[in-house]
Amino acid sequence: MLLVGCTSQPERVPNPRDPLEPFNRVVFRFNRDFDHSLVQPVARAYQRLTPEPVNRGITNFFNNLADVGSAVNNVLQFKMARAGSDVGRIFINSTVGFLGFVDVATNVGLPSYKEDFGQTLGYWGVEPGAYLVLPLLGPSTMRESIGMGADLFLDPVFWIRDDWVRWTSADLKVIDQRADLLKTTRLLETIAWDPYPFVRDVYLQRRQNLVYDGHPPADAEQPDLWKDVQF
Repeated sequence: MLLVGCTSQPERVPNPRDPLEPFNRVVFRFNRDFDHSLVQPVARAYQRLTPEPVNRGITNFFNNLADVGSAVNNVLQFKMARAGSDVGRIFINSTVGFLGFVDVATNVGLPSYKEDFGQTLGYWGVEPGAYLVLPLLGPSTMRESIGMGADLFLDPVFWIRDDWVRWTSADLKVIDQRADLLKTTRLLETIAWDPYPFVRDVYLQRRQNLVYDGHPPADAEQPDLWKDVQF
């Protein structure tokens, strides 16, 4: 990733996976400006004001909620062992782990898989389609955009009836996730001449790896940035 980022420059040849590039670049710029002006300052303040154990606990709490959707998607992909691991994680972390604030399940040998509906669609042969940058939500594809709707439906936060609690929880989740990515953002801005193709290519390869559980078919047109990553 570092080597590719250092050599990334504005492209002249259209990328066949990105036929919407002019539109995507506009949205990408809007998202970066919005992130720099509002989201990053809030995330940095959150990171400074939140003690590390509390920050880690909040991350664990939302990861525990995400295991609910992961369990459903593993069942839809007939990955029953992984689904069982997800259910076990939910039970252990929600009880012994104090509603998920402590990740006990990982320490007892239950790994986190975090399958989503975009991966489920890919498992059943749905092609990713064109690369698409969504306003505020960031990198996606046509397939992953559909998957986001199902993932929202499977998110326990979505089912909270009290509007204030639901939106406060959703905002806290976004801020916590953004704070965890601040170091990655600084690294990206340092190594990439043109961050747009770098973000796109890394995103597409990561999604491909997730769909195939770390063993995607070879792509002759794209070097495998993830071949040494363990899943």
